Amino acid sequence: MEYVIMFIAAIFVNNVVLSRFLGICPFLGVSKKVSTATGMGMAVTFVLTIATIVTFAIQKCLLDPYGLGYLQTISFILVIASLVQMLEIILKKVSPSLYGALGVFLPLITTNCCVLGVAIDVIMKDYTLLQGIVYAIGTAIGFALALIVFAAIREQMELVNIPKGVRGVAIVMITAGLLSLAFMGFSGVDNGLNAVFAN
Repeated sequence: MEYVIMFIAAIFVNNVVLSRFLGICPFLGVSKKVSTATGMGMAVTFVLTIATIVTFAIQKCLLDPYGLGYLQTISFILVIASLVQMLEIILKKVSPSLYGALGVFLPLITTNCCVLGVAIDVIMKDYTLLQGIVYAIGTAIGFALALIVFAAIREQMELVNIPKGVRGVAIVMITAGLLSLAFMGFSGVDNGLNAVFAN
């Protein structure tokens, strides 16, 4: 049950974008269409999960045994950059339309603080490999969920008459703030689940 609670908490309670404010750049930049947001969510899920596994192995097998902990950030960034390059090559071959739709935001996964933040979180919280994978997948799904919901709202906003004073960036920021407040309503859910499963 610990893994289920961790998974649900990573998606809703500690949502990486709306609660911890990591990965804001792709959240605001790729959220104009649901199709693009879905593709970005899937790409981040893939990179985040694989990066967590690889960085965990590097930390436990190389950095910790040889006292090279100070190289953690740079080595993690190199791993993430390599994974994004691999994903870019795969997408170019498999789905050129998605590759074209993601455009400049695909390389931005390299500098997406969400991916690096989760990789470092797993080490700092001293998770096991399985806990780290569950946490990474939950976080990635939470990121994708926030992105897709926000994109759906933005698509609907195109169909309504928004007052002139709040068009453009202003209404996007207001909507993001309201969505963040909505996700804050999930705070305490993990404590409730712990209480339910304890009985």
